[in-house]
This record gives sequence, C-alpha cells and structure tokens, in this order.
Amino acid sequence: MGFLFVGLGGALGAVLRYAISLIPYKGTFPILTLITNVCGAVLIGYVAGIAVGKQLSPNLVLFLKTGVCGGFTTFSAFSLETFTLSQNGNGLQAGLYAVLSVGLCLMGIWCGLWLARVSSN
Repeated sequence: MGFLFVGLGGALGAVLRYAISLIPYKGTFPILTLITNVCGAVLIGYVAGIAVGKQLSPNLVLFLKTGVCGGFTTFSAFSLETFTLSQNGNGLQAGLYAVLSVGLCLMGIWCGLWLARVSSN
C-alpha cells in the first residue's frame, strides 16, 4: 500500500514542479529551481516536524515526504544547472546558486520544523 501513496505523491510533486517551471522567466540564473527546492525544504521540514508528534498517519507521511517532496524537489536539476552555469563561464553565479540553494534549503527545513512546532501548540 505504501508504494501507492509514494507513487501518487510523486506524481503530484512532479506536476507541481512542472507547473512552477512554466512561470515565465528570462534570466540565466535558475531562480525557479531555487524556489522549488526551498519550498520543498520547508514542506519536508514541516511534514517531518508534525510526523514526530504522530499527528499524521504513516501513509500520509509517505505520500507527503517521500512522494510529493521527492517528486517536487529538483536536486538533479540543481546539479545540472550549477554545472552548466560553471561550464558557460558563469562561475560566480554557479557558486552563488550552490551556496544559496544549500543555505536556503537548510533554513527551509528549520522553518518547516518551526512551523510544525508552532502549529501543534
């Protein structure tokens, strides 16, 4: 049964990721992937935080954390975009993108856990 929840969540996450990629943006900086990854980090932090208090069923945790977040976040795209920026002579942008992605996503996890704690009180 868990496979069904992961699969359905993964499909939803992938569709949401695709929807964000359709936002018109003309710049060279991969801001849409950055936004996707930060939002995914906040969501997975929140889910992890409320799951600790056993406020969610195990199947819902699988659906949200493994499925939706796994299908939604785009670490492979982040890696390719960082590499491409660097290969195209945009080393400063590549470094900035990598630092922002990791730093903001770690802060996103913290924010999600904080939101879970605040909403459970």
